[in-house]
Amino acid sequence: MPLTYSPDTTAAAWLVQSDTPVTSLLNFGPTIFEAYGRLRFIPDPVAPGQNESDADVPAGHPSDIAQARRALRLLARFTSTPQDCYFCVWEGYSDIPLPPDVRHGPLVEIPHRRYALVRGALHDIDAWEADLGDGMPVAPPAFVWPADRRWCFASDVDPHWAGIGAEKAAVDALIGDTRLDVVTADPTADQPLYRPGGFEN
Repeated sequence: MPLTYSPDTTAAAWLVQSDTPVTSLLNFGPTIFEAYGRLRFIPDPVAPGQNESDADVPAGHPSDIAQARRALRLLARFTSTPQDCYFCVWEGYSDIPLPPDVRHGPLVEIPHRRYALVRGALHDIDAWEADLGDGMPVAPPAFVWPADRRWCFASDVDPHWAGIGAEKAAVDALIGDTRLDVVTADPTADQPLYRPGGFEN
């Protein structure tokens, strides 16, 4: 099925009704999984208060969405429902303008964030830019999960990484992929962050 905005947000109730503290929820999804990891889009800061613009990022470094896409393709092996998945689009993304009927319709609401819910097959992430960003580079989904909820991918607007909760074998597979920079994570602990507002285009 193609990526389609869903006016029925019932599938996101497990996020909305989760008792996970909001910061952990936004960054990792519900804290119900066996293992967690961080997909680092760029390296972690090496000094307190470092600006994201000062990160040591090599030329030709893959975009956030390209890295997210690779991780999600790998996670397809760890769900029985890869043809039925849900994606959340934060309403504040300037590069993914929501259609008026979606923006003013039912949204998934978590403290400090509201999202449009999109449904499709996991491989539809390959068409993310074409379907939602007019073919231009865009931000990764804020959340992705399969219908069987075997894992959750979370990419909030503030961190330089995405959090992933899943079975240990899935997180180990992500860590073992040499084309991804994934490390284990404790969603209840403080995470490395760059100085807020420190990125410069």
